[in-house]
Amino acid sequence: MTVTLKKPTLASIPVHLTDRAHLAAHTAALPPAQRQWLATQGFSGAPDTHALLPDDQGHLQAVWAGVRSASHPYALSALPKALPAGRYCLGDAGMQADAEAAALSWALGGYSFTRYKPARRVPAELLLAASAGAQRGLLLADAIAQTRDLVNTPAEHLGPADLADAVQAVARLHGAKFKQTVGDALLKAGFPAIHAVGRAADAARAPRLIELRWAPPGLRKNAPKLTLVGKGVCFDSGGLDIKGADGMRQMKKDMGGAANALGLASLVMALKLPVQLTLLIPAVENAIAGNAYRPGDVFKTRAGLHIEIGNTDAEGRVILCDALAYAAEAAPDLVIDLATLTGAARVALGGQLPALFCRSMAMARDIVDLGLAQHDPLWHLPLWAGYHGGIESDIADIVNTGRGPQAGAINAALFLEDFMPVDIDWLHIDLFAWNDSPRPGRPVGGEAQTIRTLLAWLQQRYA
Repeated sequence: MTVTLKKPTLASIPVHLTDRAHLAAHTAALPPAQRQWLATQGFSGAPDTHALLPDDQGHLQAVWAGVRSASHPYALSALPKALPAGRYCLGDAGMQADAEAAALSWALGGYSFTRYKPARRVPAELLLAASAGAQRGLLLADAIAQTRDLVNTPAEHLGPADLADAVQAVARLHGAKFKQTVGDALLKAGFPAIHAVGRAADAARAPRLIELRWAPPGLRKNAPKLTLVGKGVCFDSGGLDIKGADGMRQMKKDMGGAANALGLASLVMALKLPVQLTLLIPAVENAIAGNAYRPGDVFKTRAGLHIEIGNTDAEGRVILCDALAYAAEAAPDLVIDLATLTGAARVALGGQLPALFCRSMAMARDIVDLGLAQHDPLWHLPLWAGYHGGIESDIADIVNTGRGPQAGAINAALFLEDFMPVDIDWLHIDLFAWNDSPRPGRPVGGEAQTIRTLLAWLQQRYA
């Protein structure tokens, strides 16, 4: 554990927090030699920097760490893998630390994906007095770490069945109900689009719809229903419209929406939000075989709409349409789907900014503002009705690709919107679920995006 909730001991080394603006004031009480030592190291209080302060015998006496703010979710993330191994605590000579941010940022700073390769070193440990804030920080960090682990796991070890096992483990932990509909049973149960995309995979990697249902003990029967839907394409070859090598290289992460939806669901259950929760994950591998679905095919979906396949590499919206139609049948108060859906969203916003689609401008603005405040951002893109003609088919109701390269993320969102009744609040989040370059607490690889923001928003909505 990189963070231990216990009263700091005298042997633990204090970490004092400061910033550029307050460095001089925070260090004014230090002996002149120590102030000079900080200056000699070039320590200015800049974010994500630190300086080691020795005592007269040359032992480490204290650490000074520069932060953006003491409440930033990555305030201390640069420290666990940079400081000498040992036990540390929060000092009181600089800024007053925020317990939740300290626990979260230190734990994320110590994260490594170690399933196949051990970490290079043991991260430094933070002793933190137990508190509600510290416990929440660790809860968030654990959900984020589990989300990252799922996205980082190669498809060889995370196919549709393995993803179902991960959901079932979370269901057991929280006393939730678990169900999956597998293979040809999808056709009998009314999920033809999910079946079509996943049918070319080996029988051991058969397509499925994974379901988790939960409510806290004693919840009133008319409590609001919250449904989370996550795209679970465990590997995406592109199908018969096969991807190039560069495009296929990271497609183990195409179940990033499912991983993030599961991470958010675990937080909803752990914090016992007063909702009737449903998690739906259509899980497939988009493979190539003699029975693979083809460009030009037409399928009748669960909602009754016929969809034409313009490109087999636009498979995410095809599996999501059945799941969204199923979600709507229960008349939930709110549906949130999360999906690594389009490269167009990445072209528009890059990897750090997931795209948010929402019918309500006011709701979207509230969520965007909250994301900025949480340092877990997303950005609003429009469900522009004028573009719907671009996904209308000559031989079916709609086609899963637009008429051209423009507005690709919007076209995908409009496709999904056709399966969501107008009287249900719905958020569609097109995310990357990946870090292309490292930042403190955010190593290269799988990432949890928007789940802290969505959790905070759900707590406001259902307080």
